[in-house]
Amino acid sequence: MRFRDVEGHDELKRRLAAEVDAGRVSHAQLFEGASGSGVLPLALAYAQYLNCEGRRDGDSCGECPSCRKYGELAHPDLHFVFPVNSPRKSSGQKPLSDAFLPQWREIWARTGGVFGEGQWYEAINIDNQQGIITRAEAEEIIRKLSFKAFEARWKVVLIWLPERMRAEAANALLKILEEPWEQTLFLLVSGHAAELLPTIRSRVQAVAVAGDEIEDAETRAEFFEMFAQLMRLSYNDRHMELLDWAEGVAAMGREAQKRFLAYGVAMLRDNYMLAAGMPSIVRLEGEELAFAEKFSPFIGAGRRNGAGAKPYRSQRQSEDGVSTLRTVGEQIYRTPVEISGTAHGKDERSPSGKDPRRAAPSGGRARNAAVRGRPDRVVAL
Repeated sequence: MRFRDVEGHDELKRRLAAEVDAGRVSHAQLFEGASGSGVLPLALAYAQYLNCEGRRDGDSCGECPSCRKYGELAHPDLHFVFPVNSPRKSSGQKPLSDAFLPQWREIWARTGGVFGEGQWYEAINIDNQQGIITRAEAEEIIRKLSFKAFEARWKVVLIWLPERMRAEAANALLKILEEPWEQTLFLLVSGHAAELLPTIRSRVQAVAVAGDEIEDAETRAEFFEMFAQLMRLSYNDRHMELLDWAEGVAAMGREAQKRFLAYGVAMLRDNYMLAAGMPSIVRLEGEELAFAEKFSPFIGAGRRNGAGAKPYRSQRQSEDGVSTLRTVGEQIYRTPVEISGTAHGKDERSPSGKDPRRAAPSGGRARNAAVRGRPDRVVAL
């Protein structure tokens, strides 16, 4: 991976190359940027330039033995660490990154290194589990770095998504990050550096990479339909259909749920910006923009007092949809919850339909109760 293979970031690439040429290489660097920014291939291009035997014009040559091995992600002095896990039915210890190197090389070849966390978990098929970086992985890093370099001037450890490190793994790396072996470089590539332990962040040099999250067109279209359906059902008080919508979300993988919630939050943000009269900072187009132009007046605070009763009622209902989206997000991080009753606030635990411990809610509370707390089925979100 050469600098020229990474789209954009020309000024940053020149600065990184100049620092290497001047011998100013920080032993631990944190490249922070969204998955669509090219932050991962940029970090690899930097490592390749560092070990290139024929640098020219601010880029690696792409022809020397070191560059060829970097291009195949098979250099003996280049070590990758990334979040992994095991399928639920498997037994034994948690696997290390080395066990997933074939999938890592395959997704690199297919995407050029521009892929997101969800795409990676789909590639390694870990059964809807969160990828993690364990203490065993940290100990393996230390073991590898204890050997002399095979052929390169610099031994490089590229840690993708270090925010997925367990606390014990991060603590195990603290000393080596602070006092590494000579000619050893740590490159941490993060999408959310704020989630790293402060002790880790304080030991690295930050490199900010601008850009947006990546989401393929098909997935984005699917998320848009889900978001639009949620808002329409909430607006029309379609409580039972809201429960069906929630069950559909429950059937998604956890990472897909998290990506949808991030998409929903971004959509709400753009709708609020439209309602506030700031279309220049809205990042929507096509059918998303067409929907937002019709929907945004019903959630904008600026419209509350100037359009009569109907906009106020519409705003209240659309805010119920926002509340539903927030509730779905909360449930993703919980065990399956038992929901009782019907859309009309009844409960089958007593002939009267009332909970003996608590009166059935009414009005707006009843609408939210149908989603949050009183169904007659189990919804695993």
